[in-house]
Amino acid sequence: MKSVAIAGATGAVGQEFLSILAERNFPLKSLKLLASSRSAGKKIKFKDEEITVQELKHDSFDGIDLVLSSAGGSISKEYMPSAVKAGAVVVDNTSYFRMNPEVPLVIPEINPQDIKKHKGIIANPNCSTIIMLLPIFPLYKAFGIERVQACTYQAASGAGAMAMEELRLESVALAEGKPFKRTVIPYQYAFNLFPHNSSYNDGSSEKNAVHAPNGYCEEEWKMIAETHKIFGDDNLRVNASCVRVPVLRAHSEALNVKLSKKTNVAEIYEVLRSAPGVEILEETSKNRWPMPIDASGKDPVLVGRVRVDQSQDNAFDMWVVGDQIRKGAALNAVQIAELL
Repeated sequence: MKSVAIAGATGAVGQEFLSILAERNFPLKSLKLLASSRSAGKKIKFKDEEITVQELKHDSFDGIDLVLSSAGGSISKEYMPSAVKAGAVVVDNTSYFRMNPEVPLVIPEINPQDIKKHKGIIANPNCSTIIMLLPIFPLYKAFGIERVQACTYQAASGAGAMAMEELRLESVALAEGKPFKRTVIPYQYAFNLFPHNSSYNDGSSEKNAVHAPNGYCEEEWKMIAETHKIFGDDNLRVNASCVRVPVLRAHSEALNVKLSKKTNVAEIYEVLRSAPGVEILEETSKNRWPMPIDASGKDPVLVGRVRVDQSQDNAFDMWVVGDQIRKGAALNAVQIAELL
């Protein structure tokens, strides 16, 4: 039995932590909910009890065995070392620790062995990386991969609970012909789409250049750099173009994979059907493939529409959909905690 704290308990991922811990009967001795001073005092129901949210402070971790953190990179940077100092193990869902060479970056279906290397902190990968790599890794093992091209179609859930609510309210307002004042996304999101709104490097900022090459946004570079770290293969060529779409929950990705070993669509499906965390969903005769509404609230990453790329040799396309809040965030972190 473990004493667990959730940092960022009132956010979208924090709330999903609670649902998943309950669903999976995680062996809890106690549960502490931590958030900003604005949320302190709020009561949240967990199973049959109400737990009062406490303000996250440096001394919040006394007696805590495990911290599930999803409160933002700057918060993790400031407070998670205090959790480690207090004797807890942190599974951090922010981007702050991911590329630190001292911190394992883990997807349990891919590199669970890296958990043992932790020095108090284990990083949870970016949601788009997780959703891409669950179907890609078994193909990497079976056939080898020379190159992956990913185009993502990312839901509001990736920008947090407030962005989801703003999209909902803006959609209603625009449908009714009413004005709407947005505060989270700086331009129209409902009935619109745009390149991902993470930091973009235009070559003018040295700070951004540390994170992503010129012309890339941070979300795209995360998918590339994190794949190299998780696979332990810096030679794997990966490229990504990330787009935010007006969907409430669950990210979609169009993947193009050039394999090293000759194969065919049937063999790829055979590998994917036995891949952990992956589920095939399609009805070819009805032109029916995975959609965000199919993946929302579900654990597996859904795959369909595997087909031959006619433009190059031994390359294949596939369509992938996964719940960003569950497997792309909270579920992956809880799975890490279970292995711990």
